[in-house]
Amino acid sequence: MSKAAGNSGLKTRLALLSGTSLAGMWYFLAKSVISTPYAEYAAALPAIALAGLLPTILLAKDSKRAIQDSQKPLSQRLEVLSKHVIVNVVDNKHCLTEVNAEFEKVTGYSQDEVLGKPVNMLYFDKLAQRDANEIRAGLMRGKTWQGETSLRRKDGSRLLTHTTVIPLFNPDGSWAGSISARTDVTRVNQLIAEQETVESLDELRDDIWIIDAETDTFTYLNRTAISRLGWDAETYKEKSLNDIEDRAAAEAIGEACKALAASGDSLTRLDLELMGVPFDASIKFLRVANKKNRFLVMLNDISARLFEERKKSEFISMVSHELRSPLTSIKGSMGLLLSKAAGDIPEKALALLEIAHRNADRLVLIINDILDLEKISAGQMEFDLKDVDLSDLVEETNHANSMLRQRFALDIRIDGTDVPVLVHTDPNRIIQVLTNLLSNACKFSRPNSHIDITLEDLGEEVRVAVRDQGPGIPQKDQHKIFDRFADLENSDRAGKGGTGLGLSICKAIVEGLGGSIGFDSKEGVGTTFHFVLPKKATVGDFTQDETARIMREAS
Repeated sequence: MSKAAGNSGLKTRLALLSGTSLAGMWYFLAKSVISTPYAEYAAALPAIALAGLLPTILLAKDSKRAIQDSQKPLSQRLEVLSKHVIVNVVDNKHCLTEVNAEFEKVTGYSQDEVLGKPVNMLYFDKLAQRDANEIRAGLMRGKTWQGETSLRRKDGSRLLTHTTVIPLFNPDGSWAGSISARTDVTRVNQLIAEQETVESLDELRDDIWIIDAETDTFTYLNRTAISRLGWDAETYKEKSLNDIEDRAAAEAIGEACKALAASGDSLTRLDLELMGVPFDASIKFLRVANKKNRFLVMLNDISARLFEERKKSEFISMVSHELRSPLTSIKGSMGLLLSKAAGDIPEKALALLEIAHRNADRLVLIINDILDLEKISAGQMEFDLKDVDLSDLVEETNHANSMLRQRFALDIRIDGTDVPVLVHTDPNRIIQVLTNLLSNACKFSRPNSHIDITLEDLGEEVRVAVRDQGPGIPQKDQHKIFDRFADLENSDRAGKGGTGLGLSICKAIVEGLGGSIGFDSKEGVGTTFHFVLPKKATVGDFTQDETARIMREAS
């Protein structure tokens, strides 16, 4: 069918519609358009106004002369109408028989692609299909339908329309199909949704920026951001990152945006200070098809959080230091008494003194763990790197924990220390890690079993493993074993004492020395903790950013 023939047939269909129904249809369309505040739809108003005269013309169809007199203005009005309204006709087999030029323009389909095809090719989803079935049932009973429909454009995108569907009948009264007139409200709905989003963003306490990816100009700032930057709501869209007074912060955000776009990632984070206020910044790259790409920047003021963290850290540090000094003195005094430096002690008193001495040791270890944790969180963990024999460190750790081994009635077997394994690392920190792993192995091993400590030379690296014959770690708890204060209440490992910080500190130390730590465990068989270290650690490996990352992963 040619376009000319199609348009002629469509005009005939429109002219044959009931005047009352058509007037109602255009009243609905006019109401929907006028009620929207967007000027872009004002272009449709002339067509609607002209269409309002159609009932008068159509009611004169019983007069041949009236029809002839009105034929020219009617044709002109239908032509105007066709330019602003999406029109299609469907036959009684639910196939498209006629569409107008606006239909082709908005949907992307040509007449040749749709005529003779089932109308359901236009339905966006199953819900639209279900609604169409209900509408069709009413049309066959002679009812006009008005409402919103969801169609699929040729490119697959959704087309939202306000629609009026009027039934068509043959001279014998049988149902012939229907004619649909639609106005595109996709953009209106988008603008309404955008306005609701803007109103929500304006209520946030965080600073929200939306930046054009090509020009670095601001396309949106919420109230908080406008106030902080010292601008006003009327002129901020004329400004860009270059207009921000705090050049260091603006350049940091600009560089982060460029790096994000180049990386192919969609999200990045950074800490920065803007106008003297510390922020945790999240930047998302918004890639939009057929539109300008943008960056969404969310700035979360972390002043209060940093203040609280600093106060907490200062309090913990103060309490820990104040406790450690008297505890060290108490522990030393008890050690002298146990060595009988002050004379003999009755057996009963000696037993009680040994218990007190062990508990003092435990308190010192707890305080040291807390202080280490604070150092790690603050990025202040110190390393004293030296050339040492790792075999000697393993043997030294075993010897230092001999009493622990005896208390749990365990045998410790060491393999791989018969030859020197030279490394450049912090010996005290390595002993701290080994002591923690060995202590855990002793606490969780069955009495009269054995623990294996294995040292392997891997060339550029060394590997140390500590294997016990305990109950193993339940699968459900394994993902959090390196967390601080790991909650293992339903595990056999619960209730064994300790701060719950040891393994997270081990992880921070090993990673700070450029290594890695992990474990293998099987319930009912046992657990092996192992760590790998480079033979030459460097002082610069453990920066404050790195400590923050490690502690975030362990929290």
